[in-house]
Amino acid sequence: MTYHPSKYLVYVDESGSPTLGTLDPHYPIFVLAFFIVKKDDYATIIRPAVQKFKFRYFGHEQVILHERDIRKETGVFSFLKTPTLKEEFLTELTELISPLPFTLVCVVVRKDLLQSRYSRPSNPYHLGLKFGLERVRGFLLAQGEWDDDSINPRVVNSQVQVIVEMRGKNEDNDLELEFLRICDGNNFDSGKMNFSLVFADKKSNSTGLQIADLVARPVGLSILKPAQSNRAFEAVSSKILASPSGYGMWGLKVFP
Repeated sequence: MTYHPSKYLVYVDESGSPTLGTLDPHYPIFVLAFFIVKKDDYATIIRPAVQKFKFRYFGHEQVILHERDIRKETGVFSFLKTPTLKEEFLTELTELISPLPFTLVCVVVRKDLLQSRYSRPSNPYHLGLKFGLERVRGFLLAQGEWDDDSINPRVVNSQVQVIVEMRGKNEDNDLELEFLRICDGNNFDSGKMNFSLVFADKKSNSTGLQIADLVARPVGLSILKPAQSNRAFEAVSSKILASPSGYGMWGLKVFP
């Protein structure tokens, strides 16, 4: 058996609601973004860079960079109602995130198509989690972080933590159960995945969760409105996991 400590962390955040039924006609999608990062890069490059950005604009690092609040110019981001300040802020935020060392896997669930094509559609969050973890597993295999247990079933891969934001007791219990199912073999390869689920409080001020939140909606809009200008997506598109052949965005899954 082989074992080595994991070098990676995975942070997961969402855009849109996973609820089916009556849909928002302007945003009938659900996006789950997986922010994959080396622990060393996270500790020495990413967190300090984000803290420095917060110090510049707010004087402290306790502000949570939430995409919706920034877009709606609410709370501590109300100063963004001034167009010139908003443009400066968004430009610097884009320039901050673009060079950071990380990899993205994103799943966009077209809820409108899901409901129209399936008589009993699956939970969009569960779909996003399954498709996303399958691709994160592919990334770990390509990096040599994991070995393929379908080839060598005796291998013991390092455990990789997947950090998600708490949403409520029932939702979290439901998510944890589905997460365990996926990791136990309910996935494309029917193989076991050595992930562990970590729930973070909404007020935890996690840099990884904030970046996952910031990129999720731009990725969704790139699918929903491909002709629309989208500089935030352009800034992170190169971070999306490429296919094993090196061409195309294997890390961007659209379903159905």
